[in-house]
Amino acid sequence: SGRFIAMNRFRVAPGREEEFRTVWRERDSYLDSVPGFMRFRLLEGPPGEEATLFLSHSEWQSRDAFSAWTNSDAFTRAHRRGRTPPGTLLGHPEFEGFEVVLER
Repeated sequence: SGRFIAMNRFRVAPGREEEFRTVWRERDSYLDSVPGFMRFRLLEGPPGEEATLFLSHSEWQSRDAFSAWTNSDAFTRAHRRGRTPPGTLLGHPEFEGFEVVLER
């Protein structure tokens, strides 16, 4: 299979953006040692009245590589330590996964 993009959408409460950024900067993702991992980005949209949208965007060599990561001890360790402080997020993150079908 082809490359796979995994994204999570986070709606961050107004005024809590820096706190959210800090959690991501300081967490150990363990991704560098994961087979099939290619790159990670944290994206921030413009602030809105209700929320600021952030996206975590990771690129993988395949959907299978991503799935293996989500079932690994490294995934459990990364997500246990990287907790977002209460009140930062408005709702749960929304996952979206995509197969890369065209690239130029």
